[in-house]
Amino acid sequence: MSGASRRTGDLPRGVRPVLAVFCVLTAAGFVALALRATRTAETFAWTIDPPLTAAFLGAGYGAGFVLSVLSLRSGRWSQVRVPFLTVLVFTVLTTAATFVHLDRMHVVTPGSGPFAVPAAWVWLVVYVVVPVAMLAVVARRPGPGRVGLRVPMPRALAVALVAEGLVLGAVGVVLWVAPSSAAAVWPWALTPLTARAVASWLVAFGVAAALAVRARDLVRLRVPAIAYTTFGLLELTVLAVHGPGTVDGGPLTAAYVALLVAVVLTGAAGLVLLRRAGVSGA
Repeated sequence: MSGASRRTGDLPRGVRPVLAVFCVLTAAGFVALALRATRTAETFAWTIDPPLTAAFLGAGYGAGFVLSVLSLRSGRWSQVRVPFLTVLVFTVLTTAATFVHLDRMHVVTPGSGPFAVPAAWVWLVVYVVVPVAMLAVVARRPGPGRVGLRVPMPRALAVALVAEGLVLGAVGVVLWVAPSSAAAVWPWALTPLTARAVASWLVAFGVAAALAVRARDLVRLRVPAIAYTTFGLLELTVLAVHGPGTVDGGPLTAAYVALLVAVVLTGAAGLVLLRRAGVSGA
């Protein structure tokens, strides 16, 4: 690695503060969306309906919080690189969606509470500053970092990740590029803005799956595996809580549940394999 990317420990300069900020932001996003899914008109950057969509996005932030906290605790660029790039993909897509649909933000279309407009301004500032900061780190081209112990990824796990990543990525691309066709690929109704917000999480985790397969090293994928499992579990919980009356239980719902179950099982399988290999949380 060049001198331009001096490290704090094994982390390139700038990674730790960016991850620390993202810890705070994802925690706030989880509380505002997953725990207050019915109050977005009062407390969030824009009004989200139905609550199932707000809770879906909140669950994504919950998984993002886990990803960021564990990355900070790891302190090793070899284990943080995939999470960092995953977060970068999400923030860039979310920033683009925000400015495409700026008219839906509470700075333009007021919400119904005193916190709606401030929340929108905070959102706008965050999704301008954070992507720029992350791109500045990536522009220094930090390498893969020091790699110690390696645990090769079994072929079956790699195949599962490829399949899941392709589905997540493909659905995400459709929702982002053509949000008006959401009904063809998504089990409940989405607006153009929420379709792109949902797509940002799907594409990010699809990219994470692709990077995981490329690395083929379970040690470097411990942090993403925990976040991946968390994402699946939280989304299944959200569906159980907010789904009745919003989803119809048809083929798209069945496929959605099957995908989430596969995500949980795949992430858990990676963690079990690491434990069997005698690899702890280091």
